[in-house]
Amino acid sequence: MGAPAKPWHGVLVATALPFRGPDLAVDLDGYAEHVKWLAEAGCHGVVPNGSLGEYQVLTPEERAAVVRTAVDAAPAGCVVMPGVAAYGALEARRWAEQAGEAGCPAVMLLPPNAYRADERAIVAHYREVARAGLPIVAYNNPHDTKVDLTPELLARLFDDGLIVAVKEFSGDVRRAYRIAELAPGLDLLAGADDVLLELALAGAVGWVAGFPNALPHQCVELYTAATGADPATAVPAYRLLHPLLRWDSRTEFVQAIKLSMDVAGRYSGPCRPPREPLSTADAEEIVRETAKVLRH
Repeated sequence: MGAPAKPWHGVLVATALPFRGPDLAVDLDGYAEHVKWLAEAGCHGVVPNGSLGEYQVLTPEERAAVVRTAVDAAPAGCVVMPGVAAYGALEARRWAEQAGEAGCPAVMLLPPNAYRADERAIVAHYREVARAGLPIVAYNNPHDTKVDLTPELLARLFDDGLIVAVKEFSGDVRRAYRIAELAPGLDLLAGADDVLLELALAGAVGWVAGFPNALPHQCVELYTAATGADPATAVPAYRLLHPLLRWDSRTEFVQAIKLSMDVAGRYSGPCRPPREPLSTADAEEIVRETAKVLRH
């Protein structure tokens, strides 16, 4: 598989962040090793400071250090596209500027966090962050933000030159076709792991993915088959992985992916509060399904 045409194409891993010790300190050395490992496994890039990276519970100093660590660790050709989400546009723009200073070629941006913004506020939010000068991948996650970047709104943001792509996490695969109709130049990225195949068939050119943290080879092979119109390979691989992939759309997705990493021999560490460990039944399911994939 050749290099992606644009930095936000291909398999970009929303990286989990390892914590250690009684104070749950960020393990930057472990994170650097993880970034290198993902690149060696064929992933095209990493997305630090997304929800999977627990950015909401990082200090500003930690958050900046995570981006710098990813940039320093990523080998040539491995993209670092940080999440720059914040409550308001001024803070998000500062994170975008920090990403640019660190050498990142693009950023990923949610609408305003924890504020039910209307269309006018959303456009102003993206316009302000665009002042940082980096290409912006919009992130639509109406489940968490309570703000829905509808196809019509995405088309407006694209027509205004504010975004280049969208990480689509609504779970509604029908939107792929409406987005293509309204904004044919806007790149579609699969945002939820459990709709990867459906969105790939609908024309997605990238996957901001969670489970490659644990199973990068299997996920890259799935993406390659799905985007290469190879259903004979893609469908069986998708069926095998789907019991895990659907956890990416659940509230406990961070805990689930970190546990899957542990089963696969990758250190992940605990989560910071408010996330608590999985229930026994859920943990057993993750262990069982990860082991099944590893045996296949």
